[in-house]
Amino acid sequence: MDKNFQEEFTQIIKFKPPLYKQRHQFVKDLVEKYKPKKVADLGCADCSLLRMLKFCSCIEVLAGLDICANVMKEKMHTLSPLPVDYLQPSERSLTITLHHGSVAHKDPCMLGFDLVTCIELIEHLEEPELKKFPEVVFGFMAPSIVVISTPNSEFNPLLPGVILYRHPDHKFEWNQAQFQSWALATARCYDYSVEFTGVGHPPTGMEKAGFCTQIGVFIRKYPQTGESLQSEKPTEVIYETVFKAVYPSLKDEKYLQNAVISEVIFTAQIIKHRLMSKHEEYGNDPERKSKFTPSMDCFSDYLGKLVVEKNMEPFVSGNEVYIPLATIFSFPKVNRLCGTFEKLCKLIAGKVTLSSDGSAVMVNMECEDEDD
Repeated sequence: MDKNFQEEFTQIIKFKPPLYKQRHQFVKDLVEKYKPKKVADLGCADCSLLRMLKFCSCIEVLAGLDICANVMKEKMHTLSPLPVDYLQPSERSLTITLHHGSVAHKDPCMLGFDLVTCIELIEHLEEPELKKFPEVVFGFMAPSIVVISTPNSEFNPLLPGVILYRHPDHKFEWNQAQFQSWALATARCYDYSVEFTGVGHPPTGMEKAGFCTQIGVFIRKYPQTGESLQSEKPTEVIYETVFKAVYPSLKDEKYLQNAVISEVIFTAQIIKHRLMSKHEEYGNDPERKSKFTPSMDCFSDYLGKLVVEKNMEPFVSGNEVYIPLATIFSFPKVNRLCGTFEKLCKLIAGKVTLSSDGSAVMVNMECEDEDD
């Protein structure tokens, strides 16, 4: 639904935050509560809800569907990864896909979702589409959770300028009893329970009008069985995919390797600087000592503990600093990225200069970064 069109009718009520943001926050709160991995937004329009949900760390798959491809295409670029996503890949995988099609049609790309949202959607459906809608969403897609929001017509008299419906594209607007009757019948038919709530509180003294936006949260009563997953699921592709973005992730070996190499080199340089600060201290050069000592302050105690407890002391030979791989692996971030010592060795093989026996990282004493 056009947010600007609706908000112009709600200025006197002055919802803070705006009503559409309250609806989106409601969905986000549900995501944080139930931790779904796969979420589909039906009637995604300008993708604003998807843009919010892509930051939810539990979600690995996001899909949007809308009957109007042009509206999606105007904003779909905002769902693409940013340069920082490549510089600092997330530990989770994330794929975002947008589809052009009708919620009255079944397409296998919409199977397997944990949460399906239909925010201000059903009131835009023609009667034949509305009749097919429950079977598509609750029967075919059959997610664990469905969230449906729709205008509450009992609130309309409080909105200046609203004569019939809040938006010219609305085909109907239900009162609370009508929405609840439809939702309860749908829930019974497809073995869901449903709870009713909403956003946009009425003014004091007009509580009977109910929420400006009424919401039904449907929870599937029984998990899907293997038979129900396979029965009568069409394989024909109906929707057109108009956008797909796969975010860089540490689950991808390529990005993981880059992250591990960067962290190993960083850790090795920090340890080298600590050793050099000791050398400079003995050489009584206060200027160079002050250059290296601060960078090791946060590592000194930890590294000293490793040396005492595990005998993994780095050492200098000629112009080279030798830093045991076991020492580097014991640093928390390297350990977390690799998981095992064997994985560390595999990821840095041929990418980092190692000693002849492969047990230590070699760093040249005289080779300083330009930034130093």
